[in-house]
Amino acid sequence: MPGVSVCWPEKDPRYIDDGKQGQDWGFKLSISKKVLVTGGAGFIGSHLCERLVAEGDDVICLDNYYTGTKTNVQSLAELPNFELLRHDVTFPLYVEVDEIFNLACPASPIHYQFDPVQTTKTSVHGAINMLGLAKRTGAKILQASTSEVYGDPKIHPQMEEYLGNVNPIGPRACYDEGKRCAETLFFDYYRQHEVNIRVARIFNTYGPRMHPNDGRVVSNFIIQALSGEPLTVYGDGSQTRSFCFVDDLVNGLMSLMKAPDEIVGPINLGNPTELTIVQLAKMVIEIVGSKSIIEYRPLPQDDPMQRCPDISRAKNKLNWIPTVEVKEGLQKTIDHFTSNMQ
Repeated sequence: MPGVSVCWPEKDPRYIDDGKQGQDWGFKLSISKKVLVTGGAGFIGSHLCERLVAEGDDVICLDNYYTGTKTNVQSLAELPNFELLRHDVTFPLYVEVDEIFNLACPASPIHYQFDPVQTTKTSVHGAINMLGLAKRTGAKILQASTSEVYGDPKIHPQMEEYLGNVNPIGPRACYDEGKRCAETLFFDYYRQHEVNIRVARIFNTYGPRMHPNDGRVVSNFIIQALSGEPLTVYGDGSQTRSFCFVDDLVNGLMSLMKAPDEIVGPINLGNPTELTIVQLAKMVIEIVGSKSIIEYRPLPQDDPMQRCPDISRAKNKLNWIPTVEVKEGLQKTIDHFTSNMQ
């Protein structure tokens, strides 16, 4: 059950002002959820923490700072309903919570391939530890899975029923197969222990607070364009991706967590607007006003040629669709990188 807290109305916007509760005592009662966000100081996690705090939840932000930073959640640090905890999900955690968003795992090839064994442990041991916590506390738990579970897909766009085309022994497998195993664990805990789960398959996400050196295409292109360097395109640039702005993604994650208990997923969360990599490069150059050229390099092993979500299930089950156009989102992202490079 969510916790009951006593708060002073002039200091905490969460109080329930119905003119009755606490009328003679000068305080109000509020109902707040205790929410754990693993990977909460990362790119997506920090935006999610902001939204949860704004909604009045008591948020525990857990991170080991492998890719996340304290700077990402600095604006929340002094708030009474936010707590920052340094911890690695590969070790058990003992807290009392009502909801868990399990986002902990490096998500860019540069970071997850640096220590592939640890990447797999983070997905697998992290899932086991967080599911154990959810089982003990009765918390709802959401797994941030990935479109990478589809591998280099043979169907297009990708729907949740598609079982994927993943190389289990390739250099990307530590991430792809780690997330696939995490999904297996979530559904086994759901069937065997009746844990209240949600599974979101996240497609390419971008926005402010992306790591500038994470090797992902949006951040790469923006940094290169702002620096006047050639934009690096791998292959011939005809491969496609679908880019979802981080605010839209957070809306989707929160909608999935709030959905009726029978909606467990998996559910694709992404923007179905499909772009070739060359189109993206040209768009970034145009918005930045850069004189950068495009430079082509060999395509990495197992790099998917097409990636686009079928979001019919998210539309029907969550009433969710992304609303931020790619150019608008890129402008906000470029503004963030520009201010941080000065």
